[in-house]
Amino acid sequence: MSTPYPFTAIVGQDDLRLGLLLNAVSPAVGGVLVRGEKGTAKSTAVRALAALMPEVSVVPGCRFSCDPVVPDPACPDGPHGAAGEVSRAARTVELPVGASEDRLVGALDIERALSEGVKAFEPGLLADAHRGILYVDEVNLLHDHLVDLLLDAAAMGASYVEREGVSVRHAARFLLVGTMNPEEGELRPQLLDRFGLTVEVAASRDTDLRVEVVRRRLAYDDDPAGFAARWADQEGELRERIAAARALLPHVVLGDGVLRQIAATCAAFEVDGMRADIVMARTATALAAWAGREEVLPEDVRQAALLALPHRRRRNPFDAPGLDEDKLDDTLRDAARDEGGDEGEGDNEPDPDGPGGGGGGVPPQNDGPEGPAGADTPGQQPESGGDAPGQGRLPGGGEQQPVRAAEPFRTKMLSVPGLGEGAAGRRSRARTEHGRTTGSRRPEGALTKLHLAATVQAAAPHQRARGRSGRGLVVRRDDLRQATREGREGNLVLFVVDASGSMAARQRMSAVKGAVMSLLLDAYQRRDKVGLITFRGKGAEVVLPPTSSVDAAAARLESLPTGGRTPLAAGLLKAHDVLRVERLRDPSRRPLLLVVTDGRATGGPDPLALAARAGRLHAAEGTASVVVDCESGIVRLGLAAQLARDLGGSAVTLDELRADTIVGLVKDVSAAGRAA
Repeated sequence: MSTPYPFTAIVGQDDLRLGLLLNAVSPAVGGVLVRGEKGTAKSTAVRALAALMPEVSVVPGCRFSCDPVVPDPACPDGPHGAAGEVSRAARTVELPVGASEDRLVGALDIERALSEGVKAFEPGLLADAHRGILYVDEVNLLHDHLVDLLLDAAAMGASYVEREGVSVRHAARFLLVGTMNPEEGELRPQLLDRFGLTVEVAASRDTDLRVEVVRRRLAYDDDPAGFAARWADQEGELRERIAAARALLPHVVLGDGVLRQIAATCAAFEVDGMRADIVMARTATALAAWAGREEVLPEDVRQAALLALPHRRRRNPFDAPGLDEDKLDDTLRDAARDEGGDEGEGDNEPDPDGPGGGGGGVPPQNDGPEGPAGADTPGQQPESGGDAPGQGRLPGGGEQQPVRAAEPFRTKMLSVPGLGEGAAGRRSRARTEHGRTTGSRRPEGALTKLHLAATVQAAAPHQRARGRSGRGLVVRRDDLRQATREGREGNLVLFVVDASGSMAARQRMSAVKGAVMSLLLDAYQRRDKVGLITFRGKGAEVVLPPTSSVDAAAARLESLPTGGRTPLAAGLLKAHDVLRVERLRDPSRRPLLLVVTDGRATGGPDPLALAARAGRLHAAEGTASVVVDCESGIVRLGLAAQLARDLGGSAVTLDELRADTIVGLVKDVSAAGRAA
């Protein structure tokens, strides 16, 4: 077994370390979601925490890690009685992004069912993680149904399995830790709320700290055991402090005044439901225990709010999580004044320096064996995307300043026809590993999802010929049947947006941006990849290559200027190039081309004919497409509808794009030369 990197050797990242330690002190806090750019020690910190967790006593032979003092009466391996006890280290169980539902929650033991004729339960990762740590790297890429199962178990402290004739309930209490890179897509708001705490991490911009990080990492890679030995004393001290805080936790008093501050803070930031209040109370209690106190202080409430509320505050879909600290301080001060009158104003004012005030912060690292660690204060993140591409003056005409997008609205569902096999999502029909079972087939390669009834039916007629004499069913390889399931897939939604002067001259760009923003929100909810191409002036450019970060596309769209000619053909040809590359990278993800334009084309000889030829190029390759017709006014030329015919797709107006119009709720996209 490899030697983990010592937790105390991690340079800086105070919020990350504090969030993990608070969950180690009180798993009831509800876990922590770690958001940050790649290479910021997220995974290293989580794996290092396992070595600090106190050992657990378990019933010998119990696959569900029952506590011998208070065994689970519903344990599938019980009843245990006087079975004794053994001690072992707390486990860290990693849930792979591509794990199956069976692997997570467990399932019927197919081998024993077929060979012995008995129903037996095979535990999953939730059972392995009981009383330990469950770690999900890149949790934002985890399939939605797995996230639902995972977070339901975390909230209830138990896993329920009702499937394939098996009805099992077992305890599943664990420290849930998820890590994610926001550039690869956000986690759904309803799922964000199920994590107790969230922390943002970023690489330090301080040269000395970066040098120290590299120095320690190289020393660890050269001699992991020796490096860990040099930090053994600090690790031991931190382990003892965690144990002491756990012992003190039941004695911590949460006063009425502090509860009022918690309630007032959650109300001021308009968080939904009551989970935030409960998490803040538990976090503040854990902070007090971590500081060695039996009373929760206002500074504990402030720090708890900074950890528990940023991902819960009511915000627009594409806003980054965050908390206005000035508003937080004012809210806490007002709540303290209302509770204790003017005389309590000075005493109850929160500590503006955050978690260090009551001794509740992360232990300093200045005396470590590898030299001073310093404090890693995350630097300011650059604005999404920096300067928007193409913001210089256009040679083909005057440029206008970017306009703000109109209010987003709920759009109709635009789907790709046919049955795909792409990544799990919520847009188009697809054959998937998860979803409703539609039939069975002989497996091609390894069997992944057994269709039990079809397998039994295939094997049953041959039992006498195979000499069956006992209870078990004699099954051969040819009898196995793979379940075929149908669900939904995510698509590649490629936006081609007209940003020329013809759009801006009629002051339509605000409405157009609002429509595209609405479609981006729809893509976000349906787990699509998105790309953004704009055309204006003398050409087209890829403003955002295909990515899972819909937030980045929204940021680029918001800063998009307009002006110049309308090189429609250039935009379509650029889209063809992007789709050609994406088909090579990910052939199973089907594209949906959304062209947002009024259909006009200018520049060069016969620009409309060039655009028509470019459109027919997409139609010949079977690309599903929709033209969002932005033409307005009494006199309409119908150019967008003609472009849609050239693309082999369909056209919708901005008004028809809204889900609440009478045209219909679902609009399937047709592509020329492609069977439905």
